[in-house]
Amino acid sequence: MNSIIFRIRGQLDRVGVVLSCLCLVHCVVGLVLVAGLGLGGTFLLDPSIHKVGLLLATIIAGVAIGIGAIRHRRPLPFVVAMTGLSFMGGALAIGHGYEEAVLTVIGVVLVASGHILNLRRAV
Repeated sequence: MNSIIFRIRGQLDRVGVVLSCLCLVHCVVGLVLVAGLGLGGTFLLDPSIHKVGLLLATIIAGVAIGIGAIRHRRPLPFVVAMTGLSFMGGALAIGHGYEEAVLTVIGVVLVASGHILNLRRAV
């Protein structure tokens, strides 16, 4: 049973890294398209995308990194990921613009780093 849980945790960490990368691409491409070319503002800047992304990131990080922290008893992956989620939450609070993108990028890099640290601790 434990091996199944830890395998699921590893898969969730991998999904968390992929989602973080997709979020990073979304932010950068969104800024370029909206600010540089004036395209896609309605879709790319829709607040629901960010809310759903934060919800998914929180659930995946909470489960994967929480299980990992219990297993390997190292707080660093948890602290790094939760700091990233805090940046992402802060980005939602300030509204759209350059500042939101910067906070989101910092947040997703930290969340992905937390997942990677969690995967490395599993070995």
